[in-house]
Order: sequence, then C-alpha cells, then structure tokens
Amino acid sequence: MQLKNVPIDQSVGAMLVHNIMGADGSKAFAKGHAVRADDIDRLRALGKTTVYAAVLDRDDVPEDEAVARLARAVAGDGVASSQPSGGRVNFYAAQRGALRLNVGALQRLNELNGITLATIPRYTAVAPKKMIATLKTIGLALPEATLRAAEDIVRARGVVLSIAPVQNQKVAIVLTGSENGKTKVQATFAPPIRARIEELGAQVVAEHYVAEDEDAIAGAIDQVTRAGAQVIVLAGETSVMDADDIVPRGIQQAGGAIELYGAPVEPGNLLLLAYRGDVPIIGAPGCVKSRETNVVDLILPRLLAGERVTRADVNALAEGGLLVG
Repeated sequence: MQLKNVPIDQSVGAMLVHNIMGADGSKAFAKGHAVRADDIDRLRALGKTTVYAAVLDRDDVPEDEAVARLARAVAGDGVASSQPSGGRVNFYAAQRGALRLNVGALQRLNELNGITLATIPRYTAVAPKKMIATLKTIGLALPEATLRAAEDIVRARGVVLSIAPVQNQKVAIVLTGSENGKTKVQATFAPPIRARIEELGAQVVAEHYVAEDEDAIAGAIDQVTRAGAQVIVLAGETSVMDADDIVPRGIQQAGGAIELYGAPVEPGNLLLLAYRGDVPIIGAPGCVKSRETNVVDLILPRLLAGERVTRADVNALAEGGLLVG
C-alpha cells in the first residue's frame, strides 16, 4: 500500500486516507472511502486537485475484507461477531459460560504488523451478548502475506476465542457454624453464593447447614456427593484459618484431597480448594458473602466449565490478583 497525493482525475479506486470536509464543515467524504467516477466533479467543486489516498498494491486486502477474514479465523465455539466496519469486528458471547483464551495464539497475532486483538480477561463469566473482544486492523488494507501468517498461527495453535459452556451444572452449598449463628450465616452467605452459581447457568441442587465439626462436614460432603453434586461450595461462620483446621480435616475425612490453602488474591487470600475424586470443593473465604469480585469469581467459572483448577492455576492469579485498592 502506498500513501500519496493522487490527481483527482487519476484517483478512481484510490482510498482516502483522511476525511474531506465540505464547505459547511460537515464530512463530505469519509476516511477509507474508495473514490468513484461520480465523485470527481464533487471533489473538484470542493477545490480539490489532488487527494491524499492509499493506492493498494496487488496483494493488499481492503480493511473490512481483511478483518472479516481474520474474524472467521480467530473465533471458535460460542462466539458471535459483528459486521466489519472501518476495519473492526467486535466479538460477543453467544451462550453462558467462561471465556476461554488461547493466550499463545493471541500474543502471536498481536505481534503481526497491522493486527490488534484485545479481549476481556480469560475465564471471565459471560452471558449471551456480552462483548468479549475487539479486532481492529491498522491501516486501510493488509498484505495478503500478513493474513496468511495469521491464519497459519491459528491452524498451528487453535482458535483464539471460545466460550467454555457450563458442564458441572449441579452445585451444592454446605454452610457451617454454631446453632446460634445459623440464621445469620444462612442469610449472609447463601444468597450471594446462590446468585453466583445461577448467573453462570448452573443450579443449586442442595443446601445444608451443619455444625462446624469435622464429622458433620464430612457427612454433608458425602451426602451431597452421593446425591450428584458436581461442585461443592463450603462457607461458614468462621473462615478456614489453617491447613489443619476443622474444614480441611472434614474434607479429608470425606475422602477429599486438599489442592491448596491460601491464594495470592485479595479479597480471597484464605481460599481452600480440594477435590473428592473429580468433584471440586471450594472452601470459600468470608469475602464470598459480598457480591464484589473476589477469588471465588476467578475460579468458579472454570470449575463449572469442567476444568480441574490446580495450585499452579491459582498461583498464576497473583498478577492482577489485587482486586481492591
């Protein structure tokens, strides 16, 4: 693509690099407009003898055609896209779930000259019509070689954007505490936990309140697991304060294994994550009673999507893990 001043009688097919304003100050021609034969007299009437235009090389692809082609390459399951306009396509969730990003492919694409793809954070919980990314080409055209390089990246690494649908739809809530604290704990913790689960497209299939006692906790875990719960959220009157506290002992007594205790996320440092077989158990910190974003919001969408979140995954949340301040 070459940018140059083109005599107006030779400008048919050239693409305007800048807006051209009319005598009244309004836009007569927009940037990116391809000059047509019937534009020549109008340009001349505006006093133009030349236009500053982009003359495409033989292998250049106009911006909207280029961005449409890129959009088809980068978007995977559960993703909808807007019509190209001005070299831009926006992407939206077409279903509930969590945004899954191919970070390696995303980085490689953005290293190519003329391509920019920006997204919301990966694993963000999304609902239909939620905007998840925007793709913009830089300049009025892209070389065919750049488009082929982008398509090669996707072929080698996979699509960049997809929505991981909810697979673990059955969630149990187990609340713990004293008999005197039962009413307050249930009123404080159950609604925000339930709202998080339901907003992600899952359902609460059981809710239990048990004493803060390892036998009672183990019994509740065993009961809801046998009833088909695919994810368990534990919360209570007091947060887990040690890896050998009552709640982790109860989880282990029920046959669970502790994946981690403590997360580099605030709010949510006192997160406990365990598994009984394939069933994840979240020992939620006290911040779960708030609807403000906390560590539970960062891992729950992934667990509901069927991922096995590991200690390394939680530790990777450290960058950006300060959610307040």
